[in-house]
Amino acid sequence: MTTLTPAAPEEAAEAVAQAYADRAALAVTGLGSKAGLGRPWNAERRLDLSRLSGVTFYEPAELVVCARAATPLEEIEALLAANGQELAFEPMSFDALYGAGAGSIGGALMANLSGPRRVRAGAARDHILGVRAVNGRGEAYKAGGTVVKNVTGYDLARGLAGSFGALGVVTEVNFKALPRAETAATLVLPGLAPKPAVAALCAAMGSQADVSGAAHLPPFAANSLGFPAAATLLRIEGFAPSVEERFERLAALLRDYAAPERLDAEASGRAWRAIRDVVPLAAPRDRIIWKVSVAPTAGPAVAAAVARAHDCEAMFDWSGGLVWLALAPDAAEDGAAELIRGAVAVQGGGHATLVRAPDGLRAGTPVFQPLDPALEALSLRLKAQFDPADILERGRLRARA
Repeated sequence: MTTLTPAAPEEAAEAVAQAYADRAALAVTGLGSKAGLGRPWNAERRLDLSRLSGVTFYEPAELVVCARAATPLEEIEALLAANGQELAFEPMSFDALYGAGAGSIGGALMANLSGPRRVRAGAARDHILGVRAVNGRGEAYKAGGTVVKNVTGYDLARGLAGSFGALGVVTEVNFKALPRAETAATLVLPGLAPKPAVAALCAAMGSQADVSGAAHLPPFAANSLGFPAAATLLRIEGFAPSVEERFERLAALLRDYAAPERLDAEASGRAWRAIRDVVPLAAPRDRIIWKVSVAPTAGPAVAAAVARAHDCEAMFDWSGGLVWLALAPDAAEDGAAELIRGAVAVQGGGHATLVRAPDGLRAGTPVFQPLDPALEALSLRLKAQFDPADILERGRLRARA
């Protein structure tokens, strides 16, 4: 595979235009942290954007940060933290799962990343203001800008979120930043089984405590983070007096589930970073990882259905609506994909994504949730408009017909 490393957006556009002329498939990477997500590459050339790095504009008073696509997330987060700000969608890092670093700001948009705070703040697509990108013909364009109310017609910046580079090569992104919380505390309910734990999480989310993280760790996951038993965690962030008042209110609401315990700001931060990055299930590296998105109350039933058939560990985020499953390597030979997606369907529908697996399994299994025919047709029409020769990330999202 030939690797192209443009040093400027114009060079990226030229590389795509040449690939379009040659009808040569392009794999698009920034820092390569998510190369294991999706179907294996089926490309003749690799467009390596790692040289397109650096913050191009940051105005703390306007809560706007603009950066080239391959700027490391850690660099963006450090810059914002120094000014009392943050990316509110709390983008996860795949480093624990893949061992390839935390990734780039452009990759956060392409994968539409989010962390535990999604229950309150949304995902990357909800905070993108604008992009500069190149379509599959090699034509550069700009969408959006640096303010919230800048959209007329189609919101292309948001439309690219979660496309994994299959609709365009993003060279620069503009994100909205938000003030960083002064402090945080986490309420812990020990020893609950998944079903009552999710009931507690949902009760907390329906309260006025303004919870910014709601997760449940069954014994295996909890033990890996130092908890002696299963742990149900609820995060509260903000100004110190407000955190104290809301914590006490939440503890009173949930004390019938279990005796509430507390993590201070530092311990809370460590726990939620680990939950965000799926650290409890990351080892051993040969375990197969699935990400399942369902209605919160359906999460425990899906996990239980899989555990009855396979050696499986689980953890729950987003008030139970996000279920991470770690399966033994031999699950690939026992119909795990069909079982997981069948369990999701029985519980009312959702999405199941194969996040970590050997290349052979990723090549032979639909990695992303298959779309219904109407959405599939719409997706293909969109792809034909943005990338008519199908050169961008060919076959990464789905097998070619």
